[in-house]
Amino acid sequence: MLVGILSDTHGHADTMQTAVKLLQNRGAEYFLHCGDVGATDVLDALAGLQAAFVFGNTDWNRAGLQTYAEHLGIICYGEFGKFQLDSKSFALLHGDDGALKRRLLDEQRHDYLLQGHTHEVMDRTIGKTRLINPGALFRAAQKTVVLLDTRKDIVEFLRTT
Repeated sequence: MLVGILSDTHGHADTMQTAVKLLQNRGAEYFLHCGDVGATDVLDALAGLQAAFVFGNTDWNRAGLQTYAEHLGIICYGEFGKFQLDSKSFALLHGDDGALKRRLLDEQRHDYLLQGHTHEVMDRTIGKTRLINPGALFRAAQKTVVLLDTRKDIVEFLRTT
């Protein structure tokens, strides 16, 4: 499965729209947002797609985001999500809770741990867990997203501009 991973849009719906289209053009089948969505209209880019997200530390209107996501058919995991895609185990968080991140890495229960928050790209393997940060779509020298091929375990960072 090809998974599009995004993070840190901070309310910039136009940038999100561009990023989702880029990932769709590359074949992404499922979309995961690692938090700091910032505004409900950012979620419009995911309407009609298989998608999920978590809250980030600057997602102030959490109730509004969750309600709007439900209306669009997008899964909102709150501050942390764990799920299976293509027989792979995923943990999805924003990354601002260092204790949670350390616990998840120590437990080694997930194939992929996805996070945002730092606005810096990262792809590291710690034990059996691959830790991926797609970078950011706001306040980043280069706006980036990730295309993850779960069958081949290949991560590709894509620039949106």
